[in-house]
Order: sequence, then structure tokens, then C-alpha cells
Amino acid sequence: MRIVPVDTPQLEQEFLLLATRLYKGDPFWIRPWDHDILDPFHPQKNKLLRRGGKAQRWLLYKDEQCIGRIAAFIKPDSEKDKVGGIGFFECINNQDAANTLFDTAKNWLAENGMQSMDGPINFGDRDKWWGLLVDGFEAPTYGMNYHLPYYQALFENYGFGNYFEQYVYRYYIDQELPQKFIDKANRLLENPAIQFKHLERNRIDDYTRYFMEIYNAAWGKNHIGFKLITLEQAKTMMKTLKPIMDERLMWFGFYQNKAISFFISLPEINQIIKSLNGKFGWWQKIQFLFLLKFTKRIHKIYGIIFGVIPEFQGKGIEGGMIRAAELAIRETQYTELQMNWIGSFNPKMMAIAEALQTKICKTLITYRYHFDRSKPFEKHPII
Repeated sequence: MRIVPVDTPQLEQEFLLLATRLYKGDPFWIRPWDHDILDPFHPQKNKLLRRGGKAQRWLLYKDEQCIGRIAAFIKPDSEKDKVGGIGFFECINNQDAANTLFDTAKNWLAENGMQSMDGPINFGDRDKWWGLLVDGFEAPTYGMNYHLPYYQALFENYGFGNYFEQYVYRYYIDQELPQKFIDKANRLLENPAIQFKHLERNRIDDYTRYFMEIYNAAWGKNHIGFKLITLEQAKTMMKTLKPIMDERLMWFGFYQNKAISFFISLPEINQIIKSLNGKFGWWQKIQFLFLLKFTKRIHKIYGIIFGVIPEFQGKGIEGGMIRAAELAIRETQYTELQMNWIGSFNPKMMAIAEALQTKICKTLITYRYHFDRSKPFEKHPII
């Protein structure tokens, strides 16, 4: 076996195509858009590289056949905790091959001052390519990892420890909420000081500001892994979401006209991406927009973020907003909601999901590996 750095356009193509061979015949794997896999490694697309971050990719060959791939990366602020990342891992079912890939990434990270590595994670935000799928091998939602079942053994046999788990909860739109939940939510909906509204496109600048204010109050402070966002960052996010957003799926709560909560969900576009075979040229863009806007092929939605400002947490706002959204969504073509990215370190959000009588349909694990094997292993702290 030999390791080859990805440093030419031809090798970058092989980095993409390996997955198509490994998952050939798998009915649930959906080939991601090529640019979603390539962009994290190009400075013009990834601000972390422009700010001093580092990244490297490798392919593993045996007898001139590519049998594995891995990437390692260091974020600009990693000097503080000395934790690097690995991701975009794909490999045949062979522990020696996996160990070679892990060793290569570990050695590169150690040479660059890191003392531990997390993976599989993304070289960027947590909303994409984060965690190893270990349960719920069904079609992934957009930006979610899908893996072969034997990957778990490859990671754990190497010595990775379970740092935290990410759960995806499923809720069917036509299922009945618990009566106790409905009664409490209805009382809140009758309060004239409280309103719940979905986003209005003609006021998107206002809702962008609401999003920033609520996010910074609910998530940006005192939460590990989350940082305050600026208005410009919020505008960039909304601009990215605008082509695919359905305003009926993006809900905000208000108390005396002050924004206090949001629940942001999107159409599950992987149901369309599956037919595009990774490409997003001009023809695929036309196909994508036609299928998105003029057909009802998408029947799933996925929740990407939920937030309530601290002074209104635990007062039923979460339930009232969910109830208002649920009643509106029942009038659409959507039949299923998947609530993405609820971490095992966040029991409050888990309790909200479970109060809706949702069921965990997927489990992913983010692993951590200390280079000093005598260092005690600790799980992600509870928030």
C-alpha cells in the first residue's frame, strides 16, 4: 500500500470517484454534489484557509487501485486546544488500510502541533459532513454523512473514543401530538402578547436580523463549539438558503413584537440531488430548480436549527412555535420532518424532541483520539 497526497486535478477526481465505487449498488447512498466535497479544500471557497487554517488530503493505493481516502485539517484557532480534525474518510473493509490512513493524518497533525484529532468532521461548520453514521442506514438528508456499516469497527479498532453522539429525530406531520402538549401550546397561542409567524420573503432583511439576535442570545454565548455571528454572516447564510427555502418552514416567535425564538427547516433537497449524479452545471441547475419549484417530489423536510432566547426558555415557547408550525405545514405536501443534529451533550433539546413523541431514526458518532495514549479520555461536556 502507498499513500499519495492529493495535489493534482486528476487525483482530486479520484478523491471523488472512490466513493462511487465503494457505494455502488447501495440503495440508500446519495452521491453529494461534487462541489460540496471539493469546496472545503479551496481557499476561494473556504474562509478558514484564508485565515490561516491548513488542510491536506491523501489517497491510499494498493496494486495501482485506489482503496481509501482521508483528509486532515487544522482550524485557525486550533492552537488553543491542540485538536485537529479528520474527515471525508472512505475505505475498503480492511483494518490495515484504515490504520494507514489514520496514521498518515495523525502524523501530519502532530507535525503541525496538534495533540488530538476529532473525526469524521468537516473542515468548516457543523451543519455538514459531521459524524460517523452507526445506526439508521437509510437515505441521508442534505449534507449528512452516510457510511458503510463496517466503518465503526475501523474507527474503534484503531482506538478512537466516542466523544459525543448526534441524533436525528423523525416526526410524521400527520401524527398526533400528546394532548398535554397540545393543551399547553394552545394556551400559549391564545396569549395576545405572543405571536408565531413564518418568514416573509418581502421582509427577509428583518428576519435575518431576528435570526442573528436570537442565535447570539440562545447559542452564541457560553456554548462550546458555537460563536457569535455578525449581521453580514447571517445575511450570507440567508442568501445561501434563499434559492431552496420555503418560507412556510421557517418560523419565528415574538413577545410584544420582540423576536424571541426561531425554528428553521428546509425542503430535503437530497430527494432531488440523487438524480443529478454529483453534477451542478447549467443543465443540472435547470433540472434542480424545475424539480424544486414545479413538482412535489420533495415530501421530507429537515430542521437545521432551533433557538429560544434564555429569558424565555422553559416557558412553553418551544411548544407553541412547534404547534403553530405543525398546523401550517399540514396544509402543504410535506409529510415527514427530520430534526437534525441534536447532540448527546444537549439534554434540553433531546427532551424537546422526545416531548413530541419523535423517534431517533439515525445516530452518528463524533470520535476523538489522543496522540498520547496515556491521556485520560473525557466525553464532550453537557451544556
